Amino acid sequence: MHVYFSGIGGAGIGPLSLLARDCGYAVSGSDLSHSSFIDKLTDANVEIGKQDGTYLEAVNTTQPIDWLVHTAALPQGHPELAKAQELGIRASKRDEFINHVLTDKKLQLIAVSGTHGKTTTTSMLIWAFHKLNIPISYQVGTNLPWGPSAKYTETSKYFIYEADEYDRNMLQFQPFLSVIPSLDYDHPDIYPDQGDYFEAFRQFAAQSGKVITWQSVAKRSNLPNTTGFDDKTDLSALELPGVQNRHNAYLVLQTLLELLPEATEDKITAILNEFPGTERRFEKIANNLYSDYAHHPSELKAVVSIAKDLSDKVVVVYQPHQDKRQRSIAKQYKDVFTDVDKVYWLPTYNPKGRDTQKALTPEELIQNLDNPEIAEVTELDDNLKQIIEKDLSEGVLVVACSAGDLDAWLRQNFS
Repeated sequence: MHVYFSGIGGAGIGPLSLLARDCGYAVSGSDLSHSSFIDKLTDANVEIGKQDGTYLEAVNTTQPIDWLVHTAALPQGHPELAKAQELGIRASKRDEFINHVLTDKKLQLIAVSGTHGKTTTTSMLIWAFHKLNIPISYQVGTNLPWGPSAKYTETSKYFIYEADEYDRNMLQFQPFLSVIPSLDYDHPDIYPDQGDYFEAFRQFAAQSGKVITWQSVAKRSNLPNTTGFDDKTDLSALELPGVQNRHNAYLVLQTLLELLPEATEDKITAILNEFPGTERRFEKIANNLYSDYAHHPSELKAVVSIAKDLSDKVVVVYQPHQDKRQRSIAKQYKDVFTDVDKVYWLPTYNPKGRDTQKALTPEELIQNLDNPEIAEVTELDDNLKQIIEKDLSEGVLVVACSAGDLDAWLRQNFS
């Protein structure tokens, strides 16, 4: 089978193309811009071209395409979708293809979903299977410094998948077991209100054979099929920095004890304490300088917790994400930065193709803080670079929090 991936350089589609190649399918694809996944795919001899329809047609002439898998960001009427329809090529989003892989390869799905902690929890599960020398297939939406972002292993029983709630992706699956680290209302462009968001997760839990989560998460959203663990559980054996990391690791521990009767709590705990992390999840860019994908108040609190475990002096560079989301979460910034020394606040980043509302200015967002005096409005410029250099020279821990272009700017200037 020949699978063509449109948007092959993205965090969701890129790893999926690697998975398809591992499964023995022929793979090709296209994208508008360069990314780290493009480099990996090029190194793997995957042919990639322009995302304008002409390349798809040329590839199909040489080797007929059986399936076009495309990113959810691809708009209706896109040239590649139109060309696929013209040529009679099957087209779908990634979930339909993943379900095909599950059926074709007879894999049981372990899905990690929720609002925060998905990527870290998924990566911890993958890490533990590797360290236990148990074959595993998986896909996670980030780069892993210690392995590929997606992999099919012929002898594996399970497929571990980071099931995103954006575009209601997680509702396309019926997992054997699901893990939900947290639930907070998010993605107002998809879910009109909190009730709709929680109802979607109730449906997801109902579609799962079993759900591992926290009691507070299960009760707050009335999730069925759950094993909820006490939020006050002693986590002292887990030595990872940041309370949220320890919470995620505990759910991974319980998941592995559920799946692997032969595994012991002490052995799994020791493996999790060695977890090296992932890209964009409190990732070290330089000495005392870190980058994190956090862009929601709950995620920001988790990042601050990790930073404070490592240093008494913490500065945050923050780039809010998407105007519509900011109107939804603005008041939740209240106590997010109470433990940091300074926040450098950038204008809100808006992804292409997402609906936006009238922007709230940095000043309007900052006024929601309990301590607005610690925040300073800034831009991605030489002045910010000099500020960060000065803080680093004085031994301050600096963490940049963003789902936008701040991360790329940071790497360009400091790595």
